[in-house]
Amino acid sequence: MIGIGSEALIFLYAVLGGMAVFSAYCVLICFRRIIKHGRALTGLEDILFWIGASGFIFKQMYDTTYGSIRWYFILGVVSGAALGFGLLCLERKLQVKFKKSLEKYRKRR
Repeated sequence: MIGIGSEALIFLYAVLGGMAVFSAYCVLICFRRIIKHGRALTGLEDILFWIGASGFIFKQMYDTTYGSIRWYFILGVVSGAALGFGLLCLERKLQVKFKKSLEKYRKRR
């Protein structure tokens, strides 16, 4: 039986793992915007990405929880992806505000 401190550390690893998978998918989306793909190649990329992502999450779960499925680990992965999405939305809002302030500054000059 593992202690609450170990479970909190495992949850943190799961959150970081979810953020890593979300970030990797964002990189894949950026790659698709740079180089246009057809539907078949996009589907193949998605399949390969999710196979790799599930392998990564499985290995992380196996290493941290010693092969047993813990619901707080799954919750941590989902929370990490949601946190990554929230940070991305926050970054975009800050970027829009920064652009608007730069435009106002340019108009005043």
